[in-house]
Formats: sequence, C-alpha cells, structure tokens
Amino acid sequence: MAKVNQNFDNLVPNYLFAEIAKRVNRYVAEHPDNHLIRLGIGDVTLPLAPVVVEVMKKGCDELGCKETFKGYPDYEGYGFLREAISGYYKRFGVTVDPDEIMVNDGAKSDAGNMGDIFSKDNIVLVTDPVYPVYVDANIMSGRKIIYADATPENGFCALPDPSVHADMIYLCSPNNPTGAAYTTEQLKAWVDYANENDAVIFYDAAYEAFITQDDVPRSIFAIEGARTCAIEMCSLSKTAGFTGTRCGYTVIPKELERDGKNIYQLWYRREATKFNGVSYPVQCAAAAVFSELGLHQIKENLSYYQENARVIAQTLDELRIPYTGGINSPYIWLQCPNGMGSWEFFDCLLHEIEVVGTPGEGFGKNGAGWFRLTSFGDKDKTIEAMERLKQMLKK
Repeated sequence: MAKVNQNFDNLVPNYLFAEIAKRVNRYVAEHPDNHLIRLGIGDVTLPLAPVVVEVMKKGCDELGCKETFKGYPDYEGYGFLREAISGYYKRFGVTVDPDEIMVNDGAKSDAGNMGDIFSKDNIVLVTDPVYPVYVDANIMSGRKIIYADATPENGFCALPDPSVHADMIYLCSPNNPTGAAYTTEQLKAWVDYANENDAVIFYDAAYEAFITQDDVPRSIFAIEGARTCAIEMCSLSKTAGFTGTRCGYTVIPKELERDGKNIYQLWYRREATKFNGVSYPVQCAAAAVFSELGLHQIKENLSYYQENARVIAQTLDELRIPYTGGINSPYIWLQCPNGMGSWEFFDCLLHEIEVVGTPGEGFGKNGAGWFRLTSFGDKDKTIEAMERLKQMLKK
C-alpha cells in the first residue's frame, strides 16, 4: 500500500488567502454594487515592458523555423541569459560568474526545493513574520524549525543569537511581508553567524530592484564572507512583471561546500533530475529585461509602484500610524490602529471603506496586530483607498 507523507499533518494550516477570498466573496455577494479596491495581493498589475514582449515574440518565431528551432534548454539556462544576469550584478558592484547562475521558473520554486540537497536532520531558522514557503517546504521534509523574532523593537530585522545553532537559514530582504530591509552591517552579522556555524543562508532577493537606500545591499554577495555561506535566489516577477511569465535565477558560488560536497554540483544534479528548464522565448524575454532599453522600461514600472508606496506611506505618516517598508519595498507593514487585531482591521476596512489588505497573523505570531498593504495596485485606486482610510480614521 502506498503511504503518504505524514509530515503534511504537521503543517500549520495556511488559511490566510483562502480566508480572505471567502470573506471578500461573501461581501461581494451581499453588496453587488461594491467599489472594492484590492491592496492585498502581491501581484503586479502593469503589463510587460514593450521590449520584453517584442523579444519574446521573436523567440517564438525562431521556434517556428527549422533553422532556429530549439529543443530542451540547458539545465542551468542559456548562456546569453546568464551573461546578462552577470552583467546586471556588475551594475551594483557585485561579481557573479555566469557559471554560478542557474535559471529557474521563479524564486519560490528554488526556495521550496533547495532543501532537496540537504539532510533532513538540519535545523532550519526562519524569521517571524515569514514568507510561508520557507516553513511549509521544510515541514514537508520533516525538519526542525526554529524562529528569530522580527518585532517593532528591532525594526522587523531579526539578528542572529550566538547562543542558538542553526544549519539552514532563510532570509528575505527587502522582506515579504514586512517591507523591512537589512543594512550592510546587519547582513554582515548573519554572514558571520552562518560561517561560524557552518550554516547555509538561503537569501531571497526577489525585491532587490525596489531598494533605494545606499546602505541596503542589493545582493548578499556584496557582503564579505557571503560566498562561503550563501545561496541567493532572485525573481523577475516583481522586477519586470513576470508573475505570469515565470522566470528567475539562483546564484551558488562555486566555492560553496558543505560536508565535503560542492553545493553547485549537487543542485545541478538535482535540477537535471527534476527540472527541464525554462522555455526559450521566456529566457529571451528575460535577457531583454537586462538590456539598456529593458532596464529603462522596467524602471518606469518600478517607479509607478514606488509612487504608490509613497502615497500609502505619506497617508500613514499623516495618520501617525507606525509602519515599516515602502522605502525599499513594494510592501507597507502597518500597525493596526486603535489596538485592533489584524482580522478585525481587515473586516473594518472591507465593510467600512471597501478596501482589501492582508492580515499580518497569516505570516506568523509576530504578525498579530499588523497589516500588509501592497503598492502593486492601480495608481488612482491607491490614492482613492488612502482617502477612504483617512476619512474612516478621522471620524
């Protein structure tokens, strides 16, 4: 008899978005003439950059000709894309060799699957609040998980405790959901801790393109010592609107080893076993993102979302509501006003002003009493939502 993975029974039910959908759908059914504004989901709303679409179409045309047809892609991704990504890193002073880059279908996949090449008896450390995939993927594998508290007292940037040992560490900066971002000094503390413990950091840099402050690194490899302890995962989902197109990349330094094994070689072997790569047209489109024209065009979209974040942050400043994020991140993490719980505040926004956000409790115990808003919505609707919020709280 086939037996199922019993570790699934240990998953904390991630009812967050299912519960949000349930409450919103009930409200819509009861109020068919509603004017809902959705600032909860972290999905982009602007179209792909014109040059990206043009190059993707060209890639499709090439597949329609015998002379230019492509079959299976290289497991690590086509060389032209890895060269383009390597050049992108050089723009902010980080050296990453093209042969250290593995192209994937988005950072989430590698964040969830990277554990395949590590032993199940490793201790996993995550910060709380946390992006759920870091926790769920390791519970499925049967690993022990410990937490580092990210709280208002530390600016939602948890730092390592020297008295605690961990083998695998998940960090996300700028962070989802809190929008907080580690400074160079703070990130160096994690790198030193990882090297001292022979741990590996899985560094999620999916939101690096939103960083505006000089002392917030765009890559963990800007930190001395990171090449001996870190793996970096990045995504074009938020950088260039690839949430539906699906493409990202992971950087594994060639010198990174643990337990006598080379991590890049292990991951390559895993990918060759379970993954057949990203399609040629999508990789062509991804390479176009890193061209001069592509970077110029995606900057326009990023600026659009950054302006939305500024509008939200300015409103919260006016209302004197504490928050993090918005400066280096598309997310704004705010304290629920008047001592409300996060689900209580969700219902209040939904029923009083028809605005949808994300309750912080869905991201861990430290999310209680906090709330996430996203800047990925329509500009005019974001402005309208903030006007409604001001009117509601000024009553």
